[in-house]
Amino acid sequence: MDLSVVRRKAATAALVAFRKMPGPLKRTLVRAGTPSYTVGAVCLIQHGDEVLFLWQPHRRGWTLPGGLLGWGEDPADAVRREVLEEVGLTIDPGQPLAFGVHAATQQIDVIYRVAVTDRPDIALATEARKATWWRLAELAETDLDTRRILDLVRRAGEPPATGTLTQEAP
Repeated sequence: MDLSVVRRKAATAALVAFRKMPGPLKRTLVRAGTPSYTVGAVCLIQHGDEVLFLWQPHRRGWTLPGGLLGWGEDPADAVRREVLEEVGLTIDPGQPLAFGVHAATQQIDVIYRVAVTDRPDIALATEARKATWWRLAELAETDLDTRRILDLVRRAGEPPATGTLTQEAP
């Protein structure tokens, strides 16, 4: 029998056995064999052409309100919680503006945009020490994560790149 046929049959048998396993065992096996990612949710709070930025001593430059998701937490709930904790604002984040998947650092960013008609009063809490409004074109130094997020925001208005077929099946 051809080796490729043996491999295909073995793979099929393994998948059938996997599907018959109890759910908790399947999840344990999948988690052990797949990469894990850290997921964060950030919010671009926009007043006209200005965006709210925060200064946090543990970061290298200005950042956006947001943070990491808790276990089982929805990104919209996480960004609501983080914005309330960091600047004292209650928001409805709506749908995400953009997503960033960074394989090298195993991070995923979920980015929301909230437009405000009047500048809200900011109540700094937790780790933020300063808050300011800047136009993106005039933005001073930001940390690496924030630069990456702002790049995704800039590209969010562009049409997505169309994929191409690179090789046909044999």
